[in-house]
Amino acid sequence: MVTLSKAYSAMSSSHSDNGGVRQAPQRYRTFSSKAQYQMVLSTLRKLQESGFYWGAITGKNANGLLGGEKAGTFLVRDSSDNRHLFTLSVKTAAGTKNLRVQCDAASFYLQTDPKNVHAVARFDCILKLVHHYMPQGRGKARGVDYIYSGGDKVPLELLKPLARCPSSLQHLCRKTVNGHSVDLSPAADQLPRPLRQYVRDYDSPI
Repeated sequence: MVTLSKAYSAMSSSHSDNGGVRQAPQRYRTFSSKAQYQMVLSTLRKLQESGFYWGAITGKNANGLLGGEKAGTFLVRDSSDNRHLFTLSVKTAAGTKNLRVQCDAASFYLQTDPKNVHAVARFDCILKLVHHYMPQGRGKARGVDYIYSGGDKVPLELLKPLARCPSSLQHLCRKTVNGHSVDLSPAADQLPRPLRQYVRDYDSPI
């Protein structure tokens, strides 16, 4: 068993100074394998660079942050439930919904419908999961995804991340490169090695 305790708490809370916003308590987490630990650690590092990871804030804080935003605005935060690591908070037409991100030995996923007979989409990174539920990641062949809350069937639309602070020009350029559907490998090979590594360290367009 692998335990990620104070290291996770320190990495998370160090990016969670939100000017008086209440933070969730620190906690310990045990992982089933080193591979799962490394998957979570890699995802956490990318989340911290994403700009829309709010760290250890509470569900009440997330509701307040998203309350005045348009439907489809979302953020990722630490889960207040000790059984889970992360929560996806999203503003919907029916108000703010807080969706726990499930994590097994090799993937992250959303259990959006307990009656769903189709296999749920799984990813080795939360950024890939979020992109999957955004219009540019949905694709024409896939219909709208739904979440079920209080007996209501609500469309799950992730349109715009709620940023904690403005992104650097370098990070914006990196996201733009990642958002191109064409293969940029030949051109990327001409870049200096540190710049190539910088782009590869964050391989998401969001």
